[in-house]
Amino acid sequence: MKRAIMLIGYGAMARMVVRELPRDVHLGFLLVRPESVDDVQSRVGPQTRVISDPRECVGEVEFALECAGHGAVAQYGPTLLAAGVDFGVVSIGALANDDLLARLEAGARAGGAQLQVLAGAVAGIDALTAARAGGLESVSYTSRKAPASWRGTPAEATVDLDTLDRAVTFYEGTAREAARDFPANANVAATVALAGLGFDQTRVCLIADPAVSANMHTIEARGAFGEFRTELSGRPLPDNPKTSTLAALSALRALRNRDGWLVI
Repeated sequence: MKRAIMLIGYGAMARMVVRELPRDVHLGFLLVRPESVDDVQSRVGPQTRVISDPRECVGEVEFALECAGHGAVAQYGPTLLAAGVDFGVVSIGALANDDLLARLEAGARAGGAQLQVLAGAVAGIDALTAARAGGLESVSYTSRKAPASWRGTPAEATVDLDTLDRAVTFYEGTAREAARDFPANANVAATVALAGLGFDQTRVCLIADPAVSANMHTIEARGAFGEFRTELSGRPLPDNPKTSTLAALSALRALRNRDGWLVI
């Protein structure tokens, strides 16, 4: 008999996951901050137990899905993996930290568990991973979003987001730097890096564009397989313009795949 699934966090993405969760997928536990336990419990109902310490469900959980930010990956990932719990990561930018990645690997090996990186807000990750096996020569990722999506980031130091009347490229560099400096916006850059040439060889371009309302993601890759370009226009979550609706749907897919008889 399969053990329970646990969701970490109850922000905009997690709320959508809970709301849209298929009936045949049982969410046994929801991990939140101590001060939020009672409030969240009243929202999700008695079918899911809301906790603030993962030790409360040791031995009962087989898969934990993080929807709570980079800090949650570091705080819970190594421990849960070492306890034999498979750990799904939405905040992939956290993995740009080599020390954390090493801790996650050590935990996974010790517990015989698996660290699962979700595709999140972008398409083509399966093709990019397959192409890597044949030899990649170059991979680039471009993110184009409305100015509001870049508020609260280092973009504000170089661009007046409130008065912007044209598209402005405010960052060009590596995926490692993008994931470090734009953690709430550049998780896709980290995903592309992990699937392809790595954090230091993947080129990233970030653009604020007042003419767009969707989050635009473009991946271009070249190698022994040939060439490909994928472009996705994603709608942000209404409750959080920094988060893609597709990223939340990717989290739902990960949960469905734990119990589904057919997995794609």
